[in-house]
Amino acid sequence: MIQETRHPIREILARQTLFSNLNDDELNVVAAGTREYRVRRNEVVFQKGDQPEGMHIVIMGQVKLSIPSTQGAEKVVHLAGPGHTFGEAVVFLDKPYPVSAIATQDSLVLLVLKSTLESALDESPTLSRKMLASLSIRLHELIDDMETCTLRTSMQRVVCYLSQQVPAEQAEAFTIQLANNKQTIASQLNLAPETFSRVLNQLSEAGLIQVSGRAITVANRERLIQFQA
Repeated sequence: MIQETRHPIREILARQTLFSNLNDDELNVVAAGTREYRVRRNEVVFQKGDQPEGMHIVIMGQVKLSIPSTQGAEKVVHLAGPGHTFGEAVVFLDKPYPVSAIATQDSLVLLVLKSTLESALDESPTLSRKMLASLSIRLHELIDDMETCTLRTSMQRVVCYLSQQVPAEQAEAFTIQLANNKQTIASQLNLAPETFSRVLNQLSEAGLIQVSGRAITVANRERLIQFQA
């Protein structure tokens, strides 16, 4: 990672939901203990087992959190986009990272140092409540992911994923651009890549979607949601 110094960290922090209600003095303290990094696509932010330095915030781009295996495969746990945080839970536990973090795109990431984060939480009840809310949301996401991996068929997982990519108000034909390659998406859905491709082919044969590389045209969102394998 390359440390950046070109952007006003205090202003960037003030635009993040987590820090938006801090007063000027509190923001200045957090900004003083925050570092900005530019991360290239496929560059490692940290490895599973590394000691945590602090909480990361994605400002631009995307970072993949995954659990690697000795066979070279991986389980994608979370895809952190702009405004998302990661790494805060292990900071409080003072344990090594249980996942690896790798940029899937050229990204801009902030690192709020552990000591700075702990001091800010001690001084700001508002920030503490927001942090608890953020961790609670992450817990619900993990529960939803567990449900997806254990209770839904492969078809249901793919249909759910695709329907979530289309704006809620969009019922007619609509094209979405997948932000990640099919292997990453398959891992996120706990599917083998060939299973993910097979389900896409089945949806295409049913006239529900058209696939062209990472571009997928959904013929009708409501029909897609109601489709039963």
